[in-house]
Amino acid sequence: MWFANFLQWLHDTQLSTTMRESIWAEPLVETIHVLTLTLFLGFAVLLDLRLLGVCLRRRKVSDVLQQLNPLLFLGFAIMIASGLLLFAGDPPAFWGTIFFKAKMIFLVLAGLNVLIFNATIGRKVAEWDMAPKTPSAAKVAAIVSIVLWVAIVAAGRAIAYALPPP
Repeated sequence: MWFANFLQWLHDTQLSTTMRESIWAEPLVETIHVLTLTLFLGFAVLLDLRLLGVCLRRRKVSDVLQQLNPLLFLGFAIMIASGLLLFAGDPPAFWGTIFFKAKMIFLVLAGLNVLIFNATIGRKVAEWDMAPKTPSAAKVAAIVSIVLWVAIVAAGRAIAYALPPP
């Protein structure tokens, strides 16, 4: 019950009202969300493809990580901030869709995948940096990442079709 009250409180805030009623707020934030998703997803898939040995094979994994991580973090931070703003536009409606809940679950799983990678095989990247074969655990993390991000994008897209018309 407290969560429903929180969603209603958020719905009644000025921020939520602005997101719903402004001609520009929702389309601008949605555009930022999609563009940063594209930025993030492009770099994440590039990193995953390197882990799978599909591209950038002559580049050290540590170099690819060092170059892409700042862009990944920036894209992710903006993507999350813009996603929260979109959610604030009508929290009860968003929460009421199965696709929003699925997207949140997939996001948590993607975060866990990164944490597990960094806590295990990612800690030893210097040992296998230029090895002819990437360790199986790194490949599994890359495949899980790609699958989860495809699911996140699909669920996010489905939210728009599940929401009631304004």
